[in-house]
Amino acid sequence: MNPLLSSLQPYPFERLKQLFSTVTPNPAYAPISLGIGEPRHATPQLVLDALAKATAQLAAYPATAGLPALRESCVNWMQRRYGLKLDAATQVLPVNGSREALFAFAQTVIDPTRDAVVVCPNPFYQIYEGAALLAGAQTYYAPSDPALNFNVNWDSVPAEVWAKTQLLFVCSPGNPTGAVMPMSDWEKLFALSDKYGFVIASDECYSEIYFREDAPLGGLEAAAKLGRTDFKNLVAFTSLSKRSNVPGMRSGFVAGDANILKQFLLYRTYHGSAMSGMVQAASIAAWDDEAHVVANREQYRQKFAAVTPLLEAVMDVRLPDAGFYLWAAVPGGDDVAFARDLLAQYNVTVLPGSYLARDAQGFNPGAGRIRMALVAETAECLEAAQRIVAFIKNTHS
Repeated sequence: MNPLLSSLQPYPFERLKQLFSTVTPNPAYAPISLGIGEPRHATPQLVLDALAKATAQLAAYPATAGLPALRESCVNWMQRRYGLKLDAATQVLPVNGSREALFAFAQTVIDPTRDAVVVCPNPFYQIYEGAALLAGAQTYYAPSDPALNFNVNWDSVPAEVWAKTQLLFVCSPGNPTGAVMPMSDWEKLFALSDKYGFVIASDECYSEIYFREDAPLGGLEAAAKLGRTDFKNLVAFTSLSKRSNVPGMRSGFVAGDANILKQFLLYRTYHGSAMSGMVQAASIAAWDDEAHVVANREQYRQKFAAVTPLLEAVMDVRLPDAGFYLWAAVPGGDDVAFARDLLAQYNVTVLPGSYLARDAQGFNPGAGRIRMALVAETAECLEAAQRIVAFIKNTHS
């Protein structure tokens, strides 16, 4: 067996399952889960119709590079969303969701024959860590900072770490914090990439759920505004899962540096990661339509506007820049005990923040916080918030 498998840590939801194994939820309450970030709004009918009409695609093997029509659809969306002009033949590549692509990308980029380091935010999406470890690299965790609106403090990464870095994972809007990285940080990271030669993987799967007038800045958009129109050493990852409420479709695309994508396509050809023709047809329908995205975003805006003030009254939490999570400090500071006792007393599931981060540089930046995924309908999220308020008033007042 691959000895690197032993370096993988349990996924947060497995740790949550173990935590709850001895808990009996209060049967007086129906269960409500805010634990998993799985979109639960309705899938757009236009996507379902496109899937149904494309069943004939099952009779043929799909090409790893995807249909030209899909790549054009992706390029057109990037033009509308970010004002970018990309080459559909060389600068975009369909992928089976951002999770699969993020993992595969590390296997393409990392050279394990050298002393390789992968830098990732802390807290973080655990795929970054697993991808790095199984590619034969070491991980360095750069902490998010409440003083920076929960953006990562990149200045905390020592020069000797950057010198060994081959890949940097960026997540903006962030999971779990919802923070959007500002242009000043992009400028800083591009300069570091130019100096040390590492590749930047920009995970942007939450880019279409936001609460203010201005849409979140994207990595390729930032590069273009700084004159980096070849997107050197930069690849952005996006997905339809959150944007279009199709997590089970496993569809997204990557875009950026053509030289890197050429090698990524080579890897994927051998890996066997071609997207189903049916899914490609449905993806075209989704990327080409913006009306359902606007309606979905408005639904989240109304939900967060209803829920956030209730929780603000009893805990340290505020409306994020983007995404569908609330990142809240818990009274008493013990996120694990808070999650356990909340389930026991009020049958609400939340995810301890410490499960989403690692102890690094002497502390765990997720400790003392919980992540709440407001993915259900508004009424259910409001009910969960009301129970959390009652729990805090009854146990921490």
